[in-house]
Amino acid sequence: MDRHFFVAWLFFSSLQVFVEPVAPENAIEIYSLHVDCKVTSRYAHTVITSRVVNRANESKEALFEVELPKSAFITNFSMTIDGETYPGIIKEKKSAQDQYDAAVSQGQSAGLVKSTGRKLEQFRVSVNVAAAAKVNFELTYEELLKRKLGKYELLIKVKPKQLVKHFQIDTHIFEPQGISALETESTFITNELNNALTKVQNETKAHISFKPTIDQQRKTPGLDDTLLDGDFLIRYDVKRSETAGDIQIVNGYFVHYFAPSQMPAFPKNVVFVIDTSGSMGGKKIQQTKEAMKRILEDLNPEDYFSLVLFSRTVRVWTSSLLQATEDNVERAKRHVETISPGGTTDINGALQKAIHSLDKDTTAELLPDQSISMIILLTDGQPTTGETNIDKIQRNIREANEGKYFLYCLGFGFDVSYTFLEKMALENGGVARRIYEDSDAALQLQGFYQEVATPILKEIEMKYPDNAVLEITQNNFKLLFDGSEIVVAGKLGNDVDDLPVEIKAKGHASELTLKEEANIREKEQVFQHQKYIFGNFIERLWAYLTIQQLLEKSASADGKQQENLEAQVLNISLKFGFVTPLTSMVVTKPDAQEVANKPTEADNENVNTASHRTFGIMKSSRIIGGSDPLDNSGSYVGTSWSAQIGNGFDFHPQFLLTDFQDTGNVQSLPDAVNEYPSFILQLTHEKNPICLNINGQLQTPITLLTDTDKGIQVTGKLGENRKFVEFNVIYQTPNVQINVSMGEIILNDQGNVNSFPWTKNASLTTRGLSFLIEKERSLSLSGPDGITIQVYYMKNPLNFLGLHFKNSELFSNNIAGLFGQFYSNQSLQIHSNRTKTLTVGEQSYSFTRQNKKDYRIEQGANVNFTCWSLDITP
Repeated sequence: MDRHFFVAWLFFSSLQVFVEPVAPENAIEIYSLHVDCKVTSRYAHTVITSRVVNRANESKEALFEVELPKSAFITNFSMTIDGETYPGIIKEKKSAQDQYDAAVSQGQSAGLVKSTGRKLEQFRVSVNVAAAAKVNFELTYEELLKRKLGKYELLIKVKPKQLVKHFQIDTHIFEPQGISALETESTFITNELNNALTKVQNETKAHISFKPTIDQQRKTPGLDDTLLDGDFLIRYDVKRSETAGDIQIVNGYFVHYFAPSQMPAFPKNVVFVIDTSGSMGGKKIQQTKEAMKRILEDLNPEDYFSLVLFSRTVRVWTSSLLQATEDNVERAKRHVETISPGGTTDINGALQKAIHSLDKDTTAELLPDQSISMIILLTDGQPTTGETNIDKIQRNIREANEGKYFLYCLGFGFDVSYTFLEKMALENGGVARRIYEDSDAALQLQGFYQEVATPILKEIEMKYPDNAVLEITQNNFKLLFDGSEIVVAGKLGNDVDDLPVEIKAKGHASELTLKEEANIREKEQVFQHQKYIFGNFIERLWAYLTIQQLLEKSASADGKQQENLEAQVLNISLKFGFVTPLTSMVVTKPDAQEVANKPTEADNENVNTASHRTFGIMKSSRIIGGSDPLDNSGSYVGTSWSAQIGNGFDFHPQFLLTDFQDTGNVQSLPDAVNEYPSFILQLTHEKNPICLNINGQLQTPITLLTDTDKGIQVTGKLGENRKFVEFNVIYQTPNVQINVSMGEIILNDQGNVNSFPWTKNASLTTRGLSFLIEKERSLSLSGPDGITIQVYYMKNPLNFLGLHFKNSELFSNNIAGLFGQFYSNQSLQIHSNRTKTLTVGEQSYSFTRQNKKDYRIEQGANVNFTCWSLDITP
């Protein structure tokens, strides 16, 4: 069985309605839910249609929520309410934002398409449904399925949360090359549901239908609970001949697919560059060790490899790369097992050392002829020692590498700057990938390696006559891996009868030349069966592919070049109606408008250091501030704060000192808000609490607390009043994320996303985590380790969130962050009855005694308390 498998995702989560539990006849009911997916030559066009009715005798709010692939583009959305249709209109992002701002200024609601998981983003829109009224929702999105590890896969996430009278998933697949394999799998289909699934297949077409009745959906006889809760998967591949690939043509546009099989692989020379800094401690380093041992076992005997481990210093395992013999692999596995985390992060030095190792062995002719050399970097944080300016690091690596070796950058978690890694990888022929801090992180690492483990062709050129094709997508490729596929699309010239193609590439054994000639009229006859296609799908495929490639080029471009690339993306996005990072969709509703923005991977960053001017150096275990240095051009040279507190735990963007200009622009706050501290902490040995007042950049995520042993991370954002308006709490065990804002509380439990308003009480328990909302008052999160995180809702006119940690004595020694540092080993010394000094490691803070208001007490109680107060800048 081929261990290579495909990972192009198509996610769907059905309509979710959050209302008080009532009898079905008195609630909003989903009476029809239909997912119609047409896949024509890998291009997927999905339409989700949901019809709901309000059975109650009063108006109710319905929330339409769909999870779709991050690589997909929304192309249409509409709501039909009592016969009137309210469409979504796609606009240039600034124009959409202006329209959104105008709606907000009138007190209307707002919504977003936002990231919810590894390969998901979430479209959600709510509407008020009058008593006895009906609403139709329809969402359309498109995506080119990408072949990875030998298969295409549709993953349809099914989660209606109620019985649905008319529920149906229809998937039509049309592949003119022929379907070579087709299988379905589900995490929820039982014997009762088997009869609801039908699959019909012939040479080129397949139809998969899932249509369960109400009784088949029912989990328990006589009750309204549903079995439909999980993943529905379709995997397939297509037939391929030993030619120059397959060319398909519709209405003047062509697409060319090329995926040769059974070709000998190039030997690889791989240098694994692994971050072993303190922040990699705990679960991360264990998962990295586990993955590395499996990856080493997967090396081919003709491959060569080496290990570069880095933190504050850079350690090369062996002086030269070693052949992947059984003995050398076992030696490497034993060495991996000895890795222990600690220290800071010298990314520049580590990559320079990896390049030097490959240069040295290549010059000495120690590596196989006709081999592929690559560097795989794994890091979880920002560069904090050695060279720390990310622009200089990118330039250093680009100049040292000179295009000789492929660089793949894996960012572990969300403290790493993905944009930094992505640009560096793209400039050096590779790609970047985020590794999510989940229980399967080791499998994610191993899965990525498998994608690049078998290079079969290099320097691939797809050649077409200049007079035959126009506006062609990328047609030169550096590498092709076994199990993947090259896709080229373009517009045909006028009066062209035939399309000749020539492919030139270098294989391991010899150079490859393949030729093919496609008769345009014959190729167009293939797509006469309109049931299986949607309009000019190849033209839309061309637009989709062009946008994706322009966005990738833009990520590694600067200045005017980047502006030109983004302008091209914008023009094509507007022409074809795609919601891309350069456009937004304005969703019109009866009484409001919402703006749907497509997020990017960089939107997940806690801090994008490239966009902040910060400074500082780390010496021993304390932070020493410095003046903001200028480089020769007069621009700021940014270096993020780094600190080492507790058991060798280093954290990177947690301490960010705001720009002097920002600090100087701090405005005075209303007295009512100033009376409250930003954070209240209670030390176990101190009678009076400590009040921290934060002066930081607005809306910039601040890492407040991280405890690697307990698997807890808390970040926050400051609002205009210099108080917190948003908190994000991440638990590793169980794998749960909670986003708390002034508007709502969002619970993401392993991809299952629910939204809770502050206006209602709510409680639940998920795998040991207790979640309790006290209406318009507080949120309490109690984990299995006994630590309770409390968020206090301070509504109008104050508009901020308070934070408190209970049972803080249960935190481990590996605790850090702006607030977390004060829970680590510290000593508090009294200087007088008005001042105290708190020492954390070698850093000292001076506190003064002040009277403040306690946000932990019911708002309006007007009770003051005495605390030791400190103004602190992240």
